[in-house]
Amino acid sequence: MKQVTDKLFIAPQLSAADIRAAKARGIAAIVNNRPDGEEAGQPTAEENRRVAEAEGLSHAHIPIAAGQITEDKVRAFQAAVAEARGPVLAHCKTGTRSATLHAIGEVLDGRMARDEVVPLGQRLGLDLAGAVKWLDANGR
Repeated sequence: MKQVTDKLFIAPQLSAADIRAAKARGIAAIVNNRPDGEEAGQPTAEENRRVAEAEGLSHAHIPIAAGQITEDKVRAFQAAVAEARGPVLAHCKTGTRSATLHAIGEVLDGRMARDEVVPLGQRLGLDLAGAVKWLDANGR
């Protein structure tokens, strides 16, 4: 689990045990950015939703296939984080898509400069060049 902001953490694919550990660390909501069936053996969004809700955590599934980010998905991600009643743990296969959604939203809303995206990724140990490419391709 890597801290992005005071409210947002990211992680790779979560198991049921990871969700329970996140709850113990004070996480209030899970945002799953991974499409079902992306990899053999990966828990489904429904399986993780049931575990999260059993632990008293809210759960949102905003699946992002590689290279398929839209502004609507960015806004849905932002809403899920904003509406959570405490810290949020967003995940995908590696955490990169979740961090990319966050970074794009921050740039779109003027809270982050485009040239701060790559350094954010470096701080998190992730390559956020895809966020910069998305911003370029969408005239941002």
